[in-house]
Amino acid sequence: MQNELQPDPGRFGWRGELPALAGAHCLARVTAQHRAGYEVHDGTRTFNAQPAPRFLKRGLDPAERPAVGDFVIVESGSPPHIVEVLPRRGALTRAAAGERYTRQIIAANIDIVFVLMGLDGDFNPARAERYLALTEGSGAQPVIVLTKLDKVEAAHAGEASAQLAARLPGVPLHAINGKDAASVTVLDRYLQPGITAVLVGSSGAGKSTLTNTLLGESRMTTREVRASDDRGRHTTTHRALLLLSCGACLIDTPGMRELKLTGEEELDVFADIDALAARCRFTDCNHGNEPGCAVRAAIESGELDAGRFRNYLKLRDEREAQSDALEARLQRKGESKALSKGLRQLYRDRERK
Repeated sequence: MQNELQPDPGRFGWRGELPALAGAHCLARVTAQHRAGYEVHDGTRTFNAQPAPRFLKRGLDPAERPAVGDFVIVESGSPPHIVEVLPRRGALTRAAAGERYTRQIIAANIDIVFVLMGLDGDFNPARAERYLALTEGSGAQPVIVLTKLDKVEAAHAGEASAQLAARLPGVPLHAINGKDAASVTVLDRYLQPGITAVLVGSSGAGKSTLTNTLLGESRMTTREVRASDDRGRHTTTHRALLLLSCGACLIDTPGMRELKLTGEEELDVFADIDALAARCRFTDCNHGNEPGCAVRAAIESGELDAGRFRNYLKLRDEREAQSDALEARLQRKGESKALSKGLRQLYRDRERK
């Protein structure tokens, strides 16, 4: 019997005992999602599978559909069908783009989130804080990876690392050359057998380059970034879960232009600002011109970076707006269910007459 907390490399990171399954069913993990269906791996082989009809119902929350990293039950057939998504131990999610509130799963059942950021024009501490806010509810450990060490002077890399470490105290941070196998060995401590890591970052941050180096082969397409803004051209077009030779699983993701909060974040990445706010003279302090404001005092003394505080306010306001949108969506969903239930009861009553 396996320890419930011990991942099984042979099952792509599955933890615990295998579920009891009928002969026509097998446990598999979603390794890729395409418009035409899914790719799954059952520990022995990779094959295509279609979602069961219930996953295609109109109005179904996208978060309830299979996602890359999910463990699923697949029923054999022509073609095989995913009939059940097993409970997730965590997921990295964001609010999908658009006016209507929906959640999108970036990756499921993950242990490590590598937040990649180039040391070139891609460097953006505020974006790193946003990624860490999204990571909070995933149950995974965030790790900041500064890429393109070979493209900048050592002094610049040191300054950037120090700036980010000051804004994100306690978060592991590594600067690497993603093309150099020796340079990326600093990530080996996180990529243990059975562990699942996901790479996130903007297009051109070096996710596919790092993936190829960790794989030891050029499997993911890479391109040079634009000279005008050091941004990439979305060479990765879909999420893909890959098995490394060390036994860890790695999920490469496309660059994401929009990183909307879900409204469920605690914003623990700004716990230091919350601690300062607790020392303000007034409990309803807006951190403006109020007397005895500990936050303004920290900014004026240099203890708190003014840009970090502005980003905190931006993310806090966005979280509140998304939280309201989520509450409204759940209320509409509840009202819709109540209406459907009432109509069904009305039809049954009519049939009895």
